[in-house]
Amino acid sequence: MSASLLFKALESRAAARPDSPVLVGDRQTWRADALLAAIDELATRLTPSRAIAVLADNGPAWVMADLAALRARIPHIPLPGFFSPEQLAHVLDQAGVDTVLTDQPERIGALDAGFSITGQWNGLIWMRRPLSTEEATTQLPAGTAKVSFTSGSTGNPKGACLSANGLIDTAAAVAARLADLPIERHLVTLPLALLLENSAGIYAPLLRGAEIHLPGLQTLGWKGMAGFDPAALQKIAGTIRPSSMILVPELLKAWTLYLAASGQKAPTSLSFVAVGGARVDAEALAMARALGLPAYQGYGLTECGSVVSLNRPGDDSNDVGRPLGHVTVRGVEGEIVIRSRAFLGYIGGDGAADADEFSTGDLGHLDANGHLHLSGRRKNLLITSYGRNIAPEWIEATLLAQPIILQAVVTGDARPWLSAVLVTPPGTTAAAIAAAIARANDALPDYARIGHWITADAPFALQNGLATGNGRPQRSAILSRYAEALAAGYATPLSEQCPTKETADVLL
Repeated sequence: MSASLLFKALESRAAARPDSPVLVGDRQTWRADALLAAIDELATRLTPSRAIAVLADNGPAWVMADLAALRARIPHIPLPGFFSPEQLAHVLDQAGVDTVLTDQPERIGALDAGFSITGQWNGLIWMRRPLSTEEATTQLPAGTAKVSFTSGSTGNPKGACLSANGLIDTAAAVAARLADLPIERHLVTLPLALLLENSAGIYAPLLRGAEIHLPGLQTLGWKGMAGFDPAALQKIAGTIRPSSMILVPELLKAWTLYLAASGQKAPTSLSFVAVGGARVDAEALAMARALGLPAYQGYGLTECGSVVSLNRPGDDSNDVGRPLGHVTVRGVEGEIVIRSRAFLGYIGGDGAADADEFSTGDLGHLDANGHLHLSGRRKNLLITSYGRNIAPEWIEATLLAQPIILQAVVTGDARPWLSAVLVTPPGTTAAAIAAAIARANDALPDYARIGHWITADAPFALQNGLATGNGRPQRSAILSRYAEALAAGYATPLSEQCPTKETADVLL
């Protein structure tokens, strides 16, 4: 597949249905014929740029800038709104960006990186800078269409260079996987700078001719440091009545708990909700489905253009689904290795070895039915003092299936039993937490049960360095912060502190 496939789909739509809505924002709707004309005009205007970056709220303008860069064959570097000033400066310098389109010019100006305002376009401020001789010679791998920088709470983000062919391969494979589902309207829920939404939530719906609704992040319930408001998501979903959405596990859980507490159900218009970013327990998926959220788990990596495998109605199991048609997946000594056309290499790092296979660092296997099962990250693997190998992600997913456990990180390397750092709602009693731990332990084999737990003094968040921008807990930072309390838990015999006496008897 190539990028031309995406524009051919738009051109066919403009010819057949010129007035059909394509991008629907809070204040403006772009229809097929006008959208194509605007993209072509912007692509011409971008032509002198070496690389462009977009720092903006979700909306049609973000998507149009992305498509124009793809049309003009100019690398696009999406800037996550949650990046720190230091991270933003690093990304702009590493990628040799000379043009920024933004609705936050004050943030770019404060970087003192040489950018000045030169105009505006469709509500976005146009900023440019002259590059130094060194910056002007920054070379991205040939064919780079997008550079996706992975987020982290400390240190500099790492930029993965991705090809247009690989990105469209992914989108076409997602569209093909869901081709028979009645998906006519997609609601963009995640920040567009996240590759998952960008690829599966923009390119795939465009290929199949669906409407794409793009409310601002605050309208969706994103509240920055204040967290996420599922009531706002329920309201906007009830108004737009989408066919499909993409959620990360934390949003799925927040929405599910809100629906359960309020007695409401999700819009009946939904036919597919993809969930990715971390493992989701089968019980959590079942609860979501009972409340009207047709949630199906998938798996992907930035380096592979995002989505690699996906469950769907009629082909679903307690795993991360069947690999899509654009990738080759196999196991090598327990590690998942993937071949695709997306990854070209990292900025300032090694190339992609002639587009050869990518070692993911994820542990797992393919079953007899061709479904992919993941057991955790190789670098996170715990080996207890009894010699048991345990992937903490497995235990964490089981804990998170309990409604009162909002976040969890499990540890226990070289220890006789496992411990957990938990985030629970304010006011939750120790007895209620102990009961939830006991229920989770009942679903686990004896060697993988939680023997000791502590509650965190604050949620794991980007602002306190305990989570990434998309909500994934920063394991090492959390374990370092609570190291003393966790160590104290191993100073007392398990039989004296375990949530259930039965667990202590089994483990000891």
